[in-house]
This record gives sequence, structure tokens and C-alpha cells, in this order.
Amino acid sequence: MIVTIDGVAASGKSSVASGVARALNIPYLSSGLLYRAATWAALSQRLPLTDAAPLLSLLNRWEADGTPLTLRPLPQGNEIWVGEQNVTDLLHTTEVDAHVSAAAQLPELRAWVDAQLHRISPPFVAEGRDMGTAVFPQAQAKFYLEASARVRAQRRVQERPQDLESVEAALRLRDERDARQSAPAPDAVHIDTGSGTLEQIIAQVLSHLPAPPTE
Repeated sequence: MIVTIDGVAASGKSSVASGVARALNIPYLSSGLLYRAATWAALSQRLPLTDAAPLLSLLNRWEADGTPLTLRPLPQGNEIWVGEQNVTDLLHTTEVDAHVSAAAQLPELRAWVDAQLHRISPPFVAEGRDMGTAVFPQAQAKFYLEASARVRAQRRVQERPQDLESVEAALRLRDERDARQSAPAPDAVHIDTGSGTLEQIIAQVLSHLPAPPTE
């Protein structure tokens, strides 16, 4: 089974996907972490985010050199490794936040991310922005998470010491940039994560999953 969890930035996709995956005892895949990793790679090498060619050349060179950028869907959470170096902690910065939307708009990079995800065999829970539409349209269960910009900003400032008003403004701007990419699948179940605990949201998702076939 494939379960997709899409939604706007900071709507709780990773936390919900992780909880659902643990309940089902299957992996979860974070497409957003791959986009963050690609953005970090471009920024660290001073590559432009207006043209995918230099970035893809870098990623392909890393793979050819035996130090590929890879997603590891571990039970405790997704990690990004470059060869034998865990770079996950470098991906959640204000600078990456500010540029990841631009990177995600590059069709060639989107194709690269999709290819990384398609290498992994189901079952799994996949979270991102177009998992249920472009990447895994065949998924048996699709969800779209929503929450107000203020609620999402409050969550983010709990993770990082930033100004609430600035974070909210940045999230609204990112929502505008991501609007086309973030469109929910027509058959997705919409869930507002602004009310209820994480455990309640996870339970809500689980309640909508199809029952396993009986013999």
C-alpha cells in the first residue's frame, strides 16, 4: 500500500507521516527533505537556483564519485547522507527555507527527486506537496494537510528562535509560490491540523485507510 500525505509548508506533514508509518510498521518518505538537500547542496557550492543544470551536474558527479546524496527512510525519521556524511542537521536553516521553493520549481530537479523516490519499493507513506498527484497518483489513500499561516508560524518558532510575524509573512509568501505545486489530489481527504493533537491527527488519518483484504 502507498499512502500519500501532502500539504502546505509547516502543516505537520513529516510528523503525521512518521506517526502513520510507525502505526502501520512501514517506512515513510520525505520528498521535502530531498528538496532541502538539493537546495543546501546548491547554496553550499554557490550554484544558481535559476538553472537546474549545474545542480544536477553536481549531484551526478557526487554519485559518480561514490558519494551520492541519498534519502534514508529510517524508522526514527528520514535522513540525508552524502556518501558517509549525515547532513540532515544542515537542511533546516533560514537560508534553506528561503530558497527551497525556488529549487522545487525546477522541472529537472523535480524529475530527479521523483526518481529517488521511485527507487524505493512500497509499502510506505510518502509526504510532500505533489505525492498524490504527480509522483504516486496510484496511491490507495491520499491526504492533504492544512492549517492557518499563524498556527504554522507558531509551530516553526518553537523549533527555531525566529520572529513570529516574520515567519508568518514568509509562510504566506511561500504558500503563494507553492500554490500550483501544492494543489491537492481531487480524491484526497483534507485534514486541518490546526486543531487537535498530533496523536488525534494520526488517528484521523488511520481511520480513513482502506481495510486490509480478507481471505
